[in-house]
Amino acid sequence: MGVATRPVAAPGLSRRAVDRRTVAGMAEKVQGPASYFPSIEKKYAQPIDYWLTELDKVADQPHMKQVEYLKTEHGLGHGHANALVAYKLKS
Repeated sequence: MGVATRPVAAPGLSRRAVDRRTVAGMAEKVQGPASYFPSIEKKYAQPIDYWLTELDKVADQPHMKQVEYLKTEHGLGHGHANALVAYKLKS
């Protein structure tokens, strides 16, 4: 039968300090469509605000038409375009 163990603190840190750092790191993790933003900005050399403003031009279109607009007019990949549209429609 195994024995349950507690997390061991790094030398010089209390277990409580280690737990706080772990929780803080988890709180900073971005999820959902926004998790694509750093790679979108890097790959297409435009800030996210630029892409969200571009979507204003087709705001009256359904989701997939907006995705197609970003893909055909700006060369975005499907995943990146879909993430931007999903984010814009949620906000």
